[in-house]
Amino acid sequence: MHLYTYDSAPSPRRVGLFIQYKGLDLPTTQIDMRALAHREEEFLAINPLGTVPALQTDEGPMLTEIVAICTYLEERFPEKPLMGSTPLERALVLNWDHRVHTMLMEPFAEMLRNRSAAFENRALPGPIDVEQIPALVDRGRHRYRSGLALFDEELGDKPFICGENFSQADIDLLVAIETGSWVKESLPESCTRLQAWHERCRGLLA
Repeated sequence: MHLYTYDSAPSPRRVGLFIQYKGLDLPTTQIDMRALAHREEEFLAINPLGTVPALQTDEGPMLTEIVAICTYLEERFPEKPLMGSTPLERALVLNWDHRVHTMLMEPFAEMLRNRSAAFENRALPGPIDVEQIPALVDRGRHRYRSGLALFDEELGDKPFICGENFSQADIDLLVAIETGSWVKESLPESCTRLQAWHERCRGLLA
């Protein structure tokens, strides 16, 4: 098993925190995205999509999607479960994780990838050149802020987003919030439930 990643980037960080919480020690290679190492032939021969994280499994196939990587690692290392322990818990983790992706991570990507010269012709991840659409920056900001308000409301009195247990959905929500600073967004003081939740999660990942 071998993990290709870039610790500081949002998507790799989601897997990194999963591994950290479980206390795993995996062979790892850092792919320097700032130096565009993920677009070089050497890495494309490993993962033709040119994306990280990517996990080379012991069985052979390469996993390139975060939910697949986390599901595989959860099955291999079930201690300190993060993907749910019952059918309902597993469904809730996937349910909330998808909402984090569509309501926060996608809007974050719209803001980041459509405003920066570093992403010229790379408005979407992957091997295909995609032109930037500057108008999506404002749309992404509106979606991101609205998403934070909705998550604050939905959290209610629950200690964690899926209920009583800390999960991968909490990790992904944490990353979505903390990387908001990349696009000059922060957790509003009005989101008091999320503020308290954030402190709980940081304590678990310290």
